[in-house]
Amino acid sequence: MSNTTVTHTLKLDWCSHEAAKYAVMKWHYSKAMPFGKIIKIGVWENGKFIGVVLFSRGACPSYGTKFNLTQTQVCELTRVALGKHITAVSKIISIALKMLKKTNNGMRMIVSYADQNQGHVGSIYQAGNWTYLGESSDAGAFWEINGKRIHNRSVGMKYGTGALQWIKENIDPKAHKLIEKLKHKYVYPLDHEMWEQIRPLSKPYPKKNCDAGVIRSIPSVQDGGGGAEPTASLNNYV
Repeated sequence: MSNTTVTHTLKLDWCSHEAAKYAVMKWHYSKAMPFGKIIKIGVWENGKFIGVVLFSRGACPSYGTKFNLTQTQVCELTRVALGKHITAVSKIISIALKMLKKTNNGMRMIVSYADQNQGHVGSIYQAGNWTYLGESSDAGAFWEINGKRIHNRSVGMKYGTGALQWIKENIDPKAHKLIEKLKHKYVYPLDHEMWEQIRPLSKPYPKKNCDAGVIRSIPSVQDGGGGAEPTASLNNYV
């Protein structure tokens, strides 16, 4: 039996809002675009559009203040929405980060979260050598409104209020706030000075436990198992 090497082409480029929304709605478990200004980077393999990497202000635009960074110096990796793909997610994110840095000279750090409520530990960030800062609650709380999970900040922006009673009376009588696990917080400094500032805060990477409670190895970066609001498992793709 001969050994055959499978090759493929990878391309990342800026994409339209329509393309980004298509990818998020098709391949991302949130089924929702981030609010505000979004940096949209499309991903193609062998000439086929397979998804997007999105950066934005995220759920907590003030998270840079603790690092003495302004809103223009830090942003959040808010969506990684990919269909079936060959390239490791960590490589795709690495290229996207280089594009972001090249076109945003003042950008100094990227923040992202791994949602434990979705069973994520941040595998794609661990594979990309991001710095883990531990569990964090500054990603905000969530609601369930009309059967959909919505971020607290998104509720305020969409309805103009975060008052539960008003939401119940005017939007959904069954609306309620969700009690969820804290998220894992990762950061990626873009310059040496920020690396030095973040280094002392670094904590050991969390591992994903199997049902029996035994620590298992980090899953493949291609399985959608980690990251802040990453893609759904490839098993769910159609």
